[in-house]
Amino acid sequence: MKDDSTIIHLRQPGLVSDPLTEIAREGAQRMLAAALKAEADSFVEMFSHERLPDGRQRVVRHGVGPERVIQTGIGPITVQRQKVRDRAADVPASAKVRFSSNILPRWARRSRSLDALLPVLYLRGVSMGDLQEALTALLGPEAPNLSPGVIARLIEAWQEEHGRWQRRDLSARRYVYIWADGVYLQARMEPEAECILVIIGATPEGKKELIGFHVGARESAQSWRELLVDLKARGLTISPELAVADGALGFWKAVDEIYPATRHQRCWFHKISNILGKFPKSMAAAVKADLQEIHHAETKAAARAAINLFNEKYGIKYARAVACLTKDEEALLAFYDFPAEHWDHLRTSNPIESVFATVRHRTVRTKGALSQKTVKIMVFTLIRAASKTWRRLKGANQLPRLIEGVKFVDGVASSDARENRAA
Repeated sequence: MKDDSTIIHLRQPGLVSDPLTEIAREGAQRMLAAALKAEADSFVEMFSHERLPDGRQRVVRHGVGPERVIQTGIGPITVQRQKVRDRAADVPASAKVRFSSNILPRWARRSRSLDALLPVLYLRGVSMGDLQEALTALLGPEAPNLSPGVIARLIEAWQEEHGRWQRRDLSARRYVYIWADGVYLQARMEPEAECILVIIGATPEGKKELIGFHVGARESAQSWRELLVDLKARGLTISPELAVADGALGFWKAVDEIYPATRHQRCWFHKISNILGKFPKSMAAAVKADLQEIHHAETKAAARAAINLFNEKYGIKYARAVACLTKDEEALLAFYDFPAEHWDHLRTSNPIESVFATVRHRTVRTKGALSQKTVKIMVFTLIRAASKTWRRLKGANQLPRLIEGVKFVDGVASSDARENRAA
């Protein structure tokens, strides 16, 4: 037999040899296999006490599925789905115990990070013809499930999903809190619609969801009204308990018309920025510390006292800055009438700011003009990808009490406060 050990394999054009990535990929593949097995073992252990009439364990491991390739940020990884079997024969199919992996969804072909990457590449202007080259550089030469044809089908799927989402029925939904903001992407959309109006809500279970967004010509009352009217027409008729937003008068005017029972909470992050702009930069640190004393006060009375002190301290020389604070005093301190566990969530509209940091970063350097259709798909796809990592509200158990009408004073339910005083 001819010895071919002297054959030298030449590097093909466009291929990148990276031993470090190969080692990381092999290690990740072994760790993923171990994690999938441990997850299945833990699931079976939960039902270890359930036995069949003949004494055998009802829920058992049942081998693995065929190998499949998952695209990840370090290239393709081969995995096998763990299978679990319910051996009970006398129960209907709907009552059978079924195992679904949280690590590896049943039909997953890409990691979640890639699901966020693909719309960014396409919507940033990378053509379908160039996507394969770009993905090869990112993921290696063997990048199945990411061909231009697959990308084209993904784009169609994004469009269809966005259309269904826009038409979804909201009559069964309720949101205790909403956060609203108008975000300017600094991208050249056509003709002049460059403001994305976004509303995120908190469900009674404490989960944050994207409720709606609208491409408006400007952050005006009419643009916000169009968005809120659309939500109400699709069934969102119950007013949220509290709305959190910055000082955009358009939103507050529109929400008062559509949801008049909703209370106002001004965003402290924006308010502090506005007030600091009316002071010399040399005073910024001291003024910011004084403002934090206000919105971090333990009670509303203490916060009002801190506002009065701020007025006495700066009112004569910096009257405009003090007026900026005092004119919105009630809206700035509304969060004190809600559970203390929620205060960190309610003092700012940052839930939207943090989500749009990625969207804004992806569009600020866009070369060509973005159409409204493209922007809507991009915003929708990126936010939906980001929403998978959103955390529930702290103190979610307090939300049903708000819905029932329990009143809170300085973050404590009035009934709880009475019980504490009686004790």
